[in-house]
Amino acid sequence: MNNKVYFTPGPSELYPTVPQHMQEAMQQKIGSISHRSKQFQEIYARAVAGMKQLLQLPDNYEVLFLASATEVWERAIQNNVREESFHLVNGSFSKRFYETAQELGRHAQQHEAPFGQGFHVESIRVPKTAELVALIQNETSSGACMPVEEINQFREKSLGEALIYVDAVSSLPYPAFDFSKVDSVYASVQKCFGLPAGLGVWLVNDRCIAKAEAILASGASIGSYHRLPALLEKARENQTVETPNVLAIYLLGKVLEDMNSKGIQTIRQETEAKASGIYTFLEQSAIFAPAVANLQHRSKTTIVANTTMPASEVNKHLAASDMQVGSGYGKYKESQIRIANFPAHSVEQVEKLVEKLRELDR
Repeated sequence: MNNKVYFTPGPSELYPTVPQHMQEAMQQKIGSISHRSKQFQEIYARAVAGMKQLLQLPDNYEVLFLASATEVWERAIQNNVREESFHLVNGSFSKRFYETAQELGRHAQQHEAPFGQGFHVESIRVPKTAELVALIQNETSSGACMPVEEINQFREKSLGEALIYVDAVSSLPYPAFDFSKVDSVYASVQKCFGLPAGLGVWLVNDRCIAKAEAILASGASIGSYHRLPALLEKARENQTVETPNVLAIYLLGKVLEDMNSKGIQTIRQETEAKASGIYTFLEQSAIFAPAVANLQHRSKTTIVANTTMPASEVNKHLAASDMQVGSGYGKYKESQIRIANFPAHSVEQVEKLVEKLRELDR
């Protein structure tokens, strides 16, 4: 029996109701049903309706399911960029999206901020020729975030017809996005939705769909079975183009029902309260310190701390209490820890984590 509480930034702790939902799924043999069956269409429709309710998505948005958020990078470039994209880069994952655009043969430009820092949005100039502006709301590798108020400035900064894409892989549904100011948001279910890995969520509006159709009509390739028009055609039938992760879509629908019952405002308030407690401790600690200096750019969902004690030693201490935090990313593996503060983590669990980390200061 594994009783460990995972504060790792993904995969992470499962939402508390997931074991019950998985048991029900096994009883219903969800893993055996056809993805062309009426039962699956109802499962699909429930997940989409739950997502639209939780995020208050406007009618011009569609909810699509892919294998991962990493796949979204490739599909976004294929479907929405004929020649040029513009990327804000301040960590490993935002950089990977930029590199993906290059690997697909597009002219990708970047505006880079140092690892662990946010952006001075006022000074950023978006090229007029950019077709897609890639923003990152929450950089999972560094714990730097971009407040929604800063994201909202990019519609006016993009003088052309650029589509505004937002990476919210490790923060959705926490940010209260103004969906009229952005065109696409994407996430993975193994972060804030508290589910096993294996499903990406891609939210696109009508502008993204129109751009894909225009590129396709010009004779250019926008991919094959996962091109946007094909995904949309099936989505409107509550289906997918290929055999999907049926169990993951079922669990997502169930967790979204739970989250909607709790209420998005409560989820956001709890996230902020837990984050405040963690940051207060970090600022007072002799061993740990917040890695992101600017308070406005500190993530509420993926909290990164510098540590004078190797991250592996921190986790040895936590293991005795059945807890684990994430190590730092890449070269920061031992000099930083990353603490996931997702909806699956209760206030009591976070308080206990802080208590155990505080023991290292004594």
